[in-house]
Amino acid sequence: MPFIHVIKANHLRSHRIWLEFSDGFSGEIDLRSELRGEVFEALKDPLYFGQFQIEGGTLTWPNSADFAPEFLYDLAKHPVSQAKSY
Repeated sequence: MPFIHVIKANHLRSHRIWLEFSDGFSGEIDLRSELRGEVFEALKDPLYFGQFQIEGGTLTWPNSADFAPEFLYDLAKHPVSQAKSY
């Protein structure tokens, strides 16, 4: 897979985000179950979670938390696997 990056993102609600990627694919993801570890603790607050920006081709937050764009792409491509993680 060529290098994929996030080009657009919209916070929908809670921990759900709509993303558009550099290959034209778009989809909705829910990151709630992915917020594990100290760096992601602040993101559990939906108001803070909504403060992301697109930097370096992926989502970043003010506390320097981020996710690899390939990880976000995979979540968007395979939404059924997200539902099983709850």
